Parts: sequence; C-alpha cells; structure tokens
Amino acid sequence: MTGALDASASVAKIAPGMMGADGQRSYLLMIQNNAESRASGGIPGALAVLTLDKGKLSLGEQSSAAEVGTMSPTLPVDPEQQQIYSTRLGMYMQDVNLTPDFPTAASTAQAMWEKKTGQHVDGVISLDPVALGYVLDATGPVRTTSPELLALTKTGLPVELTGKNVVPTLLSDVYAKIARPQLQDVYFAGVAQEIFAALSSGKGEGKGLIEGLSRGAAEGRILLWSGAKDEQAVLNNYTVGGAISGPGVAPAQFGVYFNDGTGAKMDYYVKRTAQLVKECPADGYQRTRVRITSTNTAPADAATSLPAYVTGAGDFGVPAGSVRTNVIAYGPVQADVETASVDGKKAGFAAQQHANRPVGSVTVTLAPGQSSTVDFSFGRIVQHAEPTVVVTPTVQPVKEVVLATENAVCETSK
Repeated sequence: MTGALDASASVAKIAPGMMGADGQRSYLLMIQNNAESRASGGIPGALAVLTLDKGKLSLGEQSSAAEVGTMSPTLPVDPEQQQIYSTRLGMYMQDVNLTPDFPTAASTAQAMWEKKTGQHVDGVISLDPVALGYVLDATGPVRTTSPELLALTKTGLPVELTGKNVVPTLLSDVYAKIARPQLQDVYFAGVAQEIFAALSSGKGEGKGLIEGLSRGAAEGRILLWSGAKDEQAVLNNYTVGGAISGPGVAPAQFGVYFNDGTGAKMDYYVKRTAQLVKECPADGYQRTRVRITSTNTAPADAATSLPAYVTGAGDFGVPAGSVRTNVIAYGPVQADVETASVDGKKAGFAAQQHANRPVGSVTVTLAPGQSSTVDFSFGRIVQHAEPTVVVTPTVQPVKEVVLATENAVCETSK
C-alpha cells in the first residue's frame, strides 16, 4: 500500500507540469504500427505534434516517418545499442525503436524531428492502435468528419471508428483499400486526430478512460518520455517510461522483443507466445529458458491474395507471404545467455550486452502456415526473485502471448 501511495505522490508532482499547467507543452506523438514489428511495438509511421496547455489538448501538425527522411550525418546513438541494432537507430525515424529501450528511441526521435522541422518538442508520446481501441471503448464511437478522411472512407473504410473495428481498420483494411503509402499515413494520422479531438471535447466517461489508458500503459502500448531530466527520472520508475534498465525494471525480468525483417506489414498475421521455463539450478545459480513460438497465420495464397505493400513483394529478399523476424531475448542483469535453439536444434546466435543485461538474438523466416519455436537458455542468474517477462506489444492481447511460467522437475539432495 505504501508503495502505491508513493507512486501516486511521485506522479502527482510531475503531472500538472507535463499537462501544461505552468506553460504550454508540446509532444511528438508516434503511432506505432504493430503490423510491422519494432521492439517497442511497431514501426512509427504516423506522426503528429500534440499540445497541452493548462490541460487542454490539441493535435497540430501531422507528418510521417517517411517524410522525416534519412539523417545525414547519422545521429549519434549509444555504441552498445548500435552494436546490437545497427546505425539505423540514428538514421531513420522508422527504426528508432529497433531498441526496446524507449528513452533511447524517444530522445532520438525528438532529435530527428527537431533536425528535420526546426521545431523543438518537450517529449514524446507513443501509442498503438490497440491502445486507441481502449480509448474508443471509453469515448464511444467516433465519426470521421474531416473532408480528407471522408474522401478516403469512400474506398470502403468505416466512417465510424469503434474499439472493435479500429485495430483491423488501421492494421489491415487500410492496406487493402488504400494503395498509396502516403495516403495510408494520412489516414492513420487523421484517425488519431479525430480520436484526440473527441478526448479534448470531453467525450467519454472519465473512469473508463482512465482504466483504458492504464491498461494501455501496463501493456507497454502507451509510452511517455520527457526531455526534462527531473520528470524523466520519475517516469523511469514505471512501465509507461519503457526503460529496459533502472528502478522500473523487476530484478528477475526477462524481455522478449520482435523486429521485422520482411520490410512489410505481415506481422498482423503472426501469432506468438512467450514462456519462461525455470530449469534446475547449476553451480548455485538459477537457470531459466525463454521459449518463443511464432506462427504465420497468413493464407496459403498470401503472395497473391494480399496487397504487395503488405507482403513486401519479395523486395527485401523475403518471399512474398513469408515473414522474417529478428527474435531478441534479454535476461536479468549480470546473467549469461548460453545457448539458443530453433525447433529443438542448436542454433548460432548473436550474444551481446545492453545495460549489463545479456542479449541473444536469432532470425526466423516463416512461410504461410508455418510455426517455429526459439529457445534461449540463460544461466548464472544471481537474482532469487520470481522471474517475469515483458514482450513487444503485438496485435494479440498480452494475456494470450505471455504463458504461465513452467517449472522443471529437479532432483533434490537427500
């Protein structure tokens, strides 16, 4: 109880300032598109500037990651993360969140936005279409009103968005109905603007809205970063801060993250599970296996039945209809990642370190209907707390992705 009260007190101290009580605040709003996986959720396609002034919310300039273009020279990024995720972290807005560490992704996005537009933003807010669905559950249906959006709905997209239709609309139907990527981004940003306009007008029941936003934050679907160090120090204590190290990370926390390698929007069709298997201790240390199973549920004729923009049309070396994913697992601080296997066969893997946490990664390619299981074994775990796992937010409900921890049967000394 004391911890909860302390948390509420800490957030209460920074919330008024972040909502513009002491002067207008502006935030870069990133809509993470789960149809193309990135470690913290999905590719940040649609962008907009959200302004808060004495609690009043407005959504201003809209853009897209594609419009930000290529950073030349590449922005400097933490060398440790660059080693794992490449220089693309500081080169493309679409790739700032190849790293699961949201403070890194957000601060890089802020710098890119300022370099491209000359506009300084005070922080970054990120959310995905599933979180938008939670908001719509509270506000009720929102009808599109802007002439630009109404013109796009003539392709067959819904005029009215609800908590039930917003995810398939934004992550699947938009690609089937709108051929031009630029107009897809326009639709994404426009839908976000309509929903935020409903919020700013006071539409919806307060309790339901708070519950929806809280659920989105707990699932890692809503993330917040502040450029003010004192505010960020508070956010780092909570899931909404999205940090992979520091006080907000449980002692025995594992992480399972996905980065798309297809160059397309096929992750809408991938179903995944992540499970921890507590193995028998060795040499006085805990041991845990991280098991990740992925299934490509796309139709057998996906290469021809799905739009080329969704499949990638083989442009990046992946057969149309197949999905290539970089599967990444993090262990607790000071542990070791020892082995990796794919479908029971030992596999070569990249073993690296991020913030004193071991990182293992392998690449898996799945044809339509194909499944694959990746296992990472972690040893020398010094934490004796109950292990937990966080995962990249996907289209699936988190409760379907994270399975109950399994315990190995170990011999006991007599």
